Amino acid sequence: MKAIKEKRIISKYGFKLAVLFAIFLLSFLLSVRLGSVFLSTKEFFAGLFRLDGYETESIIIYTLRLPRALGAILCGVGLSLSGVLLQAVTDNHLASPNIIGVNAGAGFTTVIFLALCPTLSLLSPFIAFIGGFLATLLIISLSGRRAFSKSTVLLAGIALNALLNAGISFITLLDTDVLSSYNAFSIGGINGVSIKNLVFPAAIILFCLTLCMIFAKRIDILCLGDAYASSLGVNVRALRIICIICASALAGAVVSFAGLIGFVGLIVPHIARYIVGGRTERLLPVSAVTGSIIVLLGDLLGRIIISPSEIPVGIMMALIGAPFFIILLIKYRGECR
Repeated sequence: MKAIKEKRIISKYGFKLAVLFAIFLLSFLLSVRLGSVFLSTKEFFAGLFRLDGYETESIIIYTLRLPRALGAILCGVGLSLSGVLLQAVTDNHLASPNIIGVNAGAGFTTVIFLALCPTLSLLSPFIAFIGGFLATLLIISLSGRRAFSKSTVLLAGIALNALLNAGISFITLLDTDVLSSYNAFSIGGINGVSIKNLVFPAAIILFCLTLCMIFAKRIDILCLGDAYASSLGVNVRALRIICIICASALAGAVVSFAGLIGFVGLIVPHIARYIVGGRTERLLPVSAVTGSIIVLLGDLLGRIIISPSEIPVGIMMALIGAPFFIILLIKYRGECR
């Protein structure tokens, strides 16, 4: 009976993942086809296969829309996985890269680096990782102290986020070259991203996803409490550091090409838990696919709502995520004391 029940659970999980993947493919195709310039079905497929006479359509697809769609996917995957890890490590359902200061830490170091070394922009993912890692480490050090409750950690993250954003604003005021691109950076968006900008962040995100899947079962045990995890032979400190590094690297990789996109790492883990439960080995791939769908559709809506102008995806995510955060805050008010 137990074996039959497990098979049913696995089959349900496979079916849900297949449905999500189908929605993901549809979202990807819509993102590549639709935009400020309308492409008919014939023009879309002719441009996609680079047929003669459809050079303009091919340029639109391969130079503008395809890199943008891939950037949206990487944003969804990176920020969603970062949110899953941060919520597991801090044992706080309200933790996410933008709320506890990871995004701001990555953005702060990136802005400093671009102001000092503008010609070395290829190193920005690594610099963003350092900033995100230091910000996360500071918040985790607070959560490790018994005197601090979950709500205190959350408020400390919000305060750190505000402080780092103020630092970013101050630096951009001193350097007019950085100021020119700061508005788009602070809002968050993937307009104008190129394949070249995505290669290194994609490698980081893929590596972190693989590493997280390897340690998924240990992360589940860690969520049951440090003492229990230690009794089962889990190196709690080492595992927590690995999770912090991965969460910081994921958020930093996204910040390096998309700016400070918020709330994806907050809302997607909750949606994924609702779909497949809390097991990390299932939560990670479902969060990655769900995050990709949300960012793809958010970016698509931002392009077509006020076409030919557009709303940056960072604003769209804030419009969705801010009410969601308030709902979660009310839901978990009893746990965050």
